[in-house]
Amino acid sequence: MSVDFYNKNANEFFDSTVNADMSYLYNIFEKQLEKKGEILDLGCGSGRDSKYFLDKGYTVVAIDLSEKLAEKASKYIGQNVIVKDMREIDYKDRFIGIWACASFLHLTESDILKTLEKAYLALKDEGIIYLSFKYGEENYKKNGRDFTCFTEKKFFDLIKQLKFKEENVFITKDVRKDRENEKWLNIILKKSK
Repeated sequence: MSVDFYNKNANEFFDSTVNADMSYLYNIFEKQLEKKGEILDLGCGSGRDSKYFLDKGYTVVAIDLSEKLAEKASKYIGQNVIVKDMREIDYKDRFIGIWACASFLHLTESDILKTLEKAYLALKDEGIIYLSFKYGEENYKKNGRDFTCFTEKKFFDLIKQLKFKEENVFITKDVRKDRENEKWLNIILKKSK
């Protein structure tokens, strides 16, 4: 995991992500989301996405492993962010949606599988999960952070044993300033009955 990086760089990370325009992704996610219920924000970072969903009237449970980021995000969103490893979630049949924006990418492939199994259990029937990964075949390490990257084929080969149904897969450019050349693989999966 990459928690040390986020604890040491919490202020810079918060400032560089909190105002990123995610409206395109929110729109796609919300079109497939039930209108009322709870959303789990796994790896909430700055709290940017939790705040958006709270402002839209959803109930949000926000989790992040970094104590420093959780502290900043808690102040930003006006509610407590739970400091917890996403690999240890143990919710059952609770959420209409799980938002995992650029958070699963710090897990190993085997941990991604295990955590997706737990996410499946945490979702209500017909609930959806949004995931995003840096686009590519090769995993890498940078500035003390591990990055697990995916192409469409690599991701769906990994999760072929899981019960999720593919809802939407698309590639976007990074919305942060000076990152326009970075590509992201965006995936929405549904818990089907």
